[in-house]
This record gives sequence, C-alpha cells and structure tokens, in this order.
Amino acid sequence: MDFKKISGIAGWIMLLAFWVVASPVTAQDGADETLMLWPGGVPNAEGETDQDNPTLTVFLPEKSSANGTGVVIFPGGGYAHLAMEKEGYKVARWLNEQGVAAFVVKYRLGMRYHHPSPLNDAQQAIRTVRAHADKWGVQKDKLGILGFSAGGHLASTAGTHFDMGDPRAADSVERQSSRPDFMVLVYPVVTMQMDYTHQGSRRHLLGNDPDRQLVEYLSNEKQVTGQTPPAFIIHGTNDTAVPVQNSLQFYEALLEHEVPAEMHLFEDGPHGFGLAPDDPELSTWTTLCENWMRSRELID
Repeated sequence: MDFKKISGIAGWIMLLAFWVVASPVTAQDGADETLMLWPGGVPNAEGETDQDNPTLTVFLPEKSSANGTGVVIFPGGGYAHLAMEKEGYKVARWLNEQGVAAFVVKYRLGMRYHHPSPLNDAQQAIRTVRAHADKWGVQKDKLGILGFSAGGHLASTAGTHFDMGDPRAADSVERQSSRPDFMVLVYPVVTMQMDYTHQGSRRHLLGNDPDRQLVEYLSNEKQVTGQTPPAFIIHGTNDTAVPVQNSLQFYEALLEHEVPAEMHLFEDGPHGFGLAPDDPELSTWTTLCENWMRSRELID
C-alpha cells in the first residue's frame, strides 16, 4: 500500500481497514498485551498468515491481588480450530479473579501442522512466560498449564514431554525450563490409542496413518513418570466426544508413579461445557479447582 497517496476521510478509512486486516495480533477485552510467540521466526512455518503465527495473550490480575502464580491456557478444538473465547479468554478472566496471571496460547493446528508444531508452541509459551516472569509478576516455580479437550492433550503432552532448557543459549527464552509446575485438565484428550482417543484430534495431529511409535509417544497415559507435575482433572462420565477413560487412565498412571493428583467426575458432563456458567453443578468445578490450588499454596 502506498501511504503517500492516502488523504482525506476516504484515505483514513482505507488505512484503518488495512491495519485491521494486516495486523497479526488483535486486542482482547481485559488483556494486557498480545505478542508473537516466535518473534525471531516461526519454526517450520508453512506461510505468513494468521494461522501460521502462534500468539500469547497476557491477562494480568490486579497488582493488589496478584499472588505470583501463572497459568498457560490451551483452548480446545480438536486440533482443527480453537475455542479462544469460551476456553481461553473467559478462563483467563476467572483466573485473574483469583489473583493468577493467565496466558492464552493460539497454537498451530492440523491439517496444516502436525506434531511436533503444537507441542513446540506449547513449550515456547511456557518458556516465554518464565523469561518474562519479573515483568508479569509470576514466580518461575509457580507456573502451571490448563487445557480443554484437545488443548488438554496438548497440556498433558507438555506435562509429560519437557526439558530443563539450554543454559548456554544466547536467547533468554531458550534458557528456560518447559516443565510446568502443575496441570489442570478439563475433559482432556489424553490417549492417541484407537480404543478411547478422539478421532478428529488424532487425525489432525498425527495424520491419517501415523507411525505406531509416534502414537505410543503421544499417548500420554503411557508417558507419565515420577517427574510429571501434579494434576487436577475434570471430566463428565457421559462425554460422548472424548471418553472419560482418557482421564481415568491418566489418573491411574499418576497414582502408579506417586504423582499428586485429584480428579472429579460429573455424572452429567457433556463435552465442551467450559466454565459452565449456566449449570449449577458443573460450574462448581472452578471452585473445586480453586480449593485444590489453595491446598497447594498456589492461591491465597
């Protein structure tokens, strides 16, 4: 666009329209800032569109109530789309009310991107928050993750596949650990095994005919170790999209490896209820989660 030719009201309208369309980052209500997750260039990028550029949207609590805990949020959507408002921004605002800093990730999706791109984005988000911990008022050892549905698979993957960072790296982000200190999983996809997986999530993440070893590697109930962080899990027993066995198997694996875990199952919990503001029973999961976080001294 030739900005020298822009003049008058019509010109300013054109300029405004250009910035609305061209800007890869847009503000969200209540957000403090949104930044590109890979400012130095997205690894293995397929293009330069909005879907090729992962972002991190920052929601900070009032300074008077901030307690130093941070949570990186992965909205669900079957690795095909992202429920950014329902399972991202609204969740961030709830966490802010508890004095928790929240960071909503727009990660890359299939079929355009398969593994490991979503996991790379998740790990980069965790490292980025730790690198900016002082700026955002987060303690580096009080940084957790929260994921819904396929975002729960990404969260449980980040919680079972991590490293301590590269202390020799020139980039301060790369020096940070990608291990979360705790996990909150809400009706999560956990397994990639055919018996209980969510078929759409598996297809979008791994393709139509994935390698057997890759399926095993990303079936996170099989990847739990004693180093896996503590977890809080919510699921509905009548979830017909993502069977409750995803959470049950993961919980059993956590117990087997003596990882602290708490799980709540609702008899009537259809998939995708989010914060469930209109359901008097399902909506109690946020209070249960707050109590768990309080017991772990993550909130006051």
